[in-house]
Amino acid sequence: MNTSNTFSFLLVFLVLILFHPALSTHVNTLSSSESLTISSKRTLISPGGVFELGFFKPSGRSRWYLGIRYRKVSETTYAWVANRDNPLSNSIGTLKILSNNLVLLGQSNNTVWSTNLTSGNYVRSSVIAELLPNGNFVMRYKDSSSGFLWQSFDFPTDTLLPEMKLGYDLKTGHNRFLTSWRSSDDPSSGSTTYKLDNIPRGLPEFILIDQGLGKIQRSGPWNGIGFSGIPAEVQGLNYMVYNYTENSEEIVYSFHMTNQSIYSRLTVIDDKLKRFTWIPPSRAWSKLWTTPTDKCDFAGNCGSYSYCYRSAYPTCNCIKGFVPKYQELWKFGRGSQGCVRSMRLNCSSGDGFLRLNNMKLPDTVTATVDRRIDVEKCEETCLRDCNCTSFATADVRDGGLGCIFWTGEIVDMRKYDVGGQDLYVRLNAADLELYSGEKRNRTGKVIGWSIGVSVMLIVIVFFFWKRRQKQAKADATPVGK
Repeated sequence: MNTSNTFSFLLVFLVLILFHPALSTHVNTLSSSESLTISSKRTLISPGGVFELGFFKPSGRSRWYLGIRYRKVSETTYAWVANRDNPLSNSIGTLKILSNNLVLLGQSNNTVWSTNLTSGNYVRSSVIAELLPNGNFVMRYKDSSSGFLWQSFDFPTDTLLPEMKLGYDLKTGHNRFLTSWRSSDDPSSGSTTYKLDNIPRGLPEFILIDQGLGKIQRSGPWNGIGFSGIPAEVQGLNYMVYNYTENSEEIVYSFHMTNQSIYSRLTVIDDKLKRFTWIPPSRAWSKLWTTPTDKCDFAGNCGSYSYCYRSAYPTCNCIKGFVPKYQELWKFGRGSQGCVRSMRLNCSSGDGFLRLNNMKLPDTVTATVDRRIDVEKCEETCLRDCNCTSFATADVRDGGLGCIFWTGEIVDMRKYDVGGQDLYVRLNAADLELYSGEKRNRTGKVIGWSIGVSVMLIVIVFFFWKRRQKQAKADATPVGK
């Protein structure tokens, strides 16, 4: 073979190495005849090179896990862990396809983790496992790229990735939720979860809940644009789009990136929910926001009929028409006992409603929703029910549609400087008139002060005008006249 032929052969071989998936060191599929082992250090890399699936051992630990990590971020970050609660005890581990199931085998070939598909889930046919560009690890028919037999996106750990769904699949009853790591070097299930709640009442909202502390934070219900319990500035990012779907098949939240060069993830860490972004050329994550951030984010910080406002002291404030239940505790900033009405409602004598703006809506445990009713009918409908204590618009888009009605006490509200939405609280007509009178008095004082200042300015201007007139007349008179 001459030099020219040798060079051509090497060039063709190099091209095959780089571009043929069977020969390339960067592959994203696993066939039924292949396996990944800890000892081989072989991994699957997603098209585009953003994600990598392989075995890992946390620093200082002897246990091994199968996980998916970000490849291009210098800070090691795992987005998904298969066997988080059943680690491999040593460096013997194999991932392979057996009987059309993905299985993770440990020492003595004992099954550590499996996709647990039964024969009823599919027609027996050749299947492959594949790591997709978005970080979803799937199992599908070899001859079909659509329709997955199993996917990691249905079983999230602590992180929500773009295009991953969080919430309920109503057809199967499967609930996708996030659960924190036990610690920064232990991926086993921690005590904090972020999940969809209040499904039966038709007013789902996400809650951050701790096994020991209980409910930590609520998102508030979806209002067509966003969640009233998530700050407005978080929802206005031009490189990220939020989606909320509620129909007969699913109730889910997701997000996607309009700029694929930017990474973003929503992660539960300890007892907080955090949004991280990575924007090139940075090599590290930036924390975009965290909840809870201040005391007003915590569920139940202020009791019934009161709202939390961090710009005020005390931060807990009774709604107009209500007074502290325990005045002495209230003076010391302890508002968890809430407020009580200063005047009882009188359903038969024309109660009214006080509008509170920029509010995080109350806990929806005692709420119901009518998504078809005209917003103009909300007040009338609430007044007809003597148990109805407040209402808000269900969907604020295009002038509003539908109503949320609360019965009984309303709790866990906060006021924002920007964001939130309007909440209408029912008051006794006399209480409402008293509050309206206060507003009229304040308005009258402002108008009176404005009129007084205006008259004074007119007098001053007139005085200077007359003075200039006299001066001009004197200047125009000839000397000696």
